[in-house]
Amino acid sequence: MNWEGRTALVTGAGGFIGSHLVETLVARGAVVRALIRYTSRHDVGNLAFLDKEVRDQVEVLTGDLRDPGAVLDAMRGCQRVFHLGALIAIPYSYVHPREVIETNVLGTVNVLEAARVVCPEHVVQISTSEVYGTARFVPITESHPLQAQSPYAASKAAADKIAESYAKSFAVPVTTLRPFNTFGPRQTARAVIPTIIMQVLHRRHVDLGALATTRDFTYVTDTANGMVMAGETEYHRLGEMNLGTDSEICIGDLAARIMSIIGREVPIREDVRRLRPADSEVERLWASNSLARDRIGWTPVVSLDEGLVKTIQWVSDHPHLYRPTHYEV
Repeated sequence: MNWEGRTALVTGAGGFIGSHLVETLVARGAVVRALIRYTSRHDVGNLAFLDKEVRDQVEVLTGDLRDPGAVLDAMRGCQRVFHLGALIAIPYSYVHPREVIETNVLGTVNVLEAARVVCPEHVVQISTSEVYGTARFVPITESHPLQAQSPYAASKAAADKIAESYAKSFAVPVTTLRPFNTFGPRQTARAVIPTIIMQVLHRRHVDLGALATTRDFTYVTDTANGMVMAGETEYHRLGEMNLGTDSEICIGDLAARIMSIIGREVPIREDVRRLRPADSEVERLWASNSLARDRIGWTPVVSLDEGLVKTIQWVSDHPHLYRPTHYEV
């Protein structure tokens, strides 16, 4: 698809994945409108790390997803919509579930309602592998049951079903993507890979939660490319699609892999303070990516080790952004 003259709205554009998506869209020639949440510091989040020539091509709007008027105004004139905006921290959802549900569920309703007015060509709604819960079978296909094991997962599963209902009830051209654990430069310290890296670099031991849980880690540029490829595809009820590498690694082995790349081995300690509530822990995630491969031609190209090398370099170069006390799988 030729992006020339086409405008794409990205909600959650200041986030980790959102900033990489903005960068990818600009590189493809799209006119990009970035919706970020207002702060009194006028903080643009990870968009600050984009090259100036890229930032200068992005129209940045501030607003709250819970404000339907702000969402509608942001969407006017857009042909493609990428809805990434959400509260994503799982531990935060245990403490403030109402805020997470209002932002993630009502925010998605506001995006879809705006789409009914504006009629964009395609809305790509970004979900998460967390909606599957602990795998009942692997690799996980899109037909796997949705199992909400945290308030965050419940909010995203609800958003998925609402998106599905708007496609069927109102013919809103919405596709739902479920990225598995995305990692790479600009990811926050709450995520497991940056916190392992910081602890290996600067501490005499690594404190982690559950070591035996497995995840399917996808490098962020692959995830962003998958989102763009979905948005470029003409909408024909694409439905839900996973973005993952069709592989898994346990957190203990991941830590060992990072130590090997860095060249520094330190003991790993299992810290009960970093564990989720017992029934809330997602024990295993491993994606089937066959639908994304068949429907939009997407396959990941960055290996885990290659991605880890790039992420280690980023964390090493930006130590002020990370504190090794934060952790989340």
